Amino acid sequence: MDASALEDTPAGRAGNLLMASRAEIAAWVGGEAPQGAEGTGFDRVSSLESATASAVVFATDKATLTKALASQAGLVLAPLALQAVDADGRVLWVRDARYSFAVVGQRLAVGAEARTQRIHSTAVIAASARIGEGTSIGPGAVVEDGAVVGRDCVIGPRVTIYAEVQIGDRVQVQAGAVLGSKGFGYARNAANGEYVLFPQQGALVIEEDVDIGANTTIDRGALGETRIGRGTKIDNLVHIGHNCVIGRNVIIAAQTGISGSSVVENGAILGGQVGIGEHATVGTGVILGGGAGVLTGKKMHGPGEVFWGRPARPLKEYLRDLARLKQR
Repeated sequence: MDASALEDTPAGRAGNLLMASRAEIAAWVGGEAPQGAEGTGFDRVSSLESATASAVVFATDKATLTKALASQAGLVLAPLALQAVDADGRVLWVRDARYSFAVVGQRLAVGAEARTQRIHSTAVIAASARIGEGTSIGPGAVVEDGAVVGRDCVIGPRVTIYAEVQIGDRVQVQAGAVLGSKGFGYARNAANGEYVLFPQQGALVIEEDVDIGANTTIDRGALGETRIGRGTKIDNLVHIGHNCVIGRNVIIAAQTGISGSSVVENGAILGGQVGIGEHATVGTGVILGGGAGVLTGKKMHGPGEVFWGRPARPLKEYLRDLARLKQR
């Protein structure tokens, strides 16, 4: 974990400011700062209808830009492709206005949340746990012995972080999530059918900038580790089993279940209610449609390839199968 990755950047220094300047916002999104006086600072993003002088808004086309310029917004993010359109000094020209707006919203929200470390009086924090600067922990949350929570994290109400779990900087965990629970792994006695829990004593490592939804559960490794890569976003009600390795910038939608020792590589997208068997691999950039099922040990590869159905197969093949069924 990198506890100081942003410390010496304009974005990092702005993280604890009440307001951000135009120049700082331009640095965050790589935009061309408006010319002229700095004017007021900015403390929030907003819709066009509710914008004020301290708000940042965005436009993606000429019509929206016209409306944005007619609003009270103090700063407008707009795509470089519209730069020829007549605009006043409030416009910050960027490559992708919607993405830049999200970045600004996140930075300003983190700055507001991280100005002070706030730990609710009903949270239970072990003496040996380490909590990073600017992290807030909600009511009823539990952080057990030896757990590490990085800087500028938000841990929601009733979250449970089991012993020795490691969480990086700027991680958001919503209410009721359980991190580092024992995995579902048993050894069976062939003679009498009895099941005995296989040792579940490994680690759980959650890297920086991960979002974890409400009531999601992520098991620790059995003997090794479970790892969630940097920038991955996990929806509500997701389960990730022991020894899974989830890459960077993966999207996992609600009610997805990933069985133990499976790998989801960088940039993959998993729709809602996807089911993945144990020891399976979802390759870099693969897209699994809602409800797709990946069989145990199966390897799905092809950046940008869409797989659907149970068992999951290429989208064209899945649609052909549906057409054949309809003809019967």
